[in-house]
Amino acid sequence: MKRLVWMGIGVAIGVIAFRKVTEAQASLGPEGLNRAVGRLADGVYDFADAVRSGMRERETDLRTALGVESQDVARR
Repeated sequence: MKRLVWMGIGVAIGVIAFRKVTEAQASLGPEGLNRAVGRLADGVYDFADAVRSGMRERETDLRTALGVESQDVARR
């Protein structure tokens, strides 16, 4: 019975180690690099979009506070 328990533990450790090695190989290969770069590019795009949205909102607040119409800026 004791040997069966240790064999089960050994098999479980082997399966976990195999999955970790497979994940590491996938992340180090060209496909993994492409995924990482894609995620980074998406993050940068989302950040830039949030900044642009905040700029538009702040500009609207400032124009309202100063009483400036957006059509006046377009004519200049």
